[in-house]
Amino acid sequence: MGIDAFAAIADPNRRYLLEELRRRPCTVNELAEGLPISRPAVSQHLKALLDNRLVKVNARGTRRIYSIDDEGFTHLNIWLDQFWS
Repeated sequence: MGIDAFAAIADPNRRYLLEELRRRPCTVNELAEGLPISRPAVSQHLKALLDNRLVKVNARGTRRIYSIDDEGFTHLNIWLDQFWS
């Protein structure tokens, strides 16, 4: 965790995805409904968030359900907290 996570959340589409996933776990199709970009583009944004451990994915049958990765955000928060100590 570190600077790559900040690059991942710098994109407004990724921040939108994180806000939606904060409300509830979603599929790619559900997430794509609220964005003016293609479903493959949403998948690419989710991959960047996955790579930086900000989201996680669980397979349920043929569906992939994305959700916030609490552990990844904990690491990010710990890194940020050092500036307030």
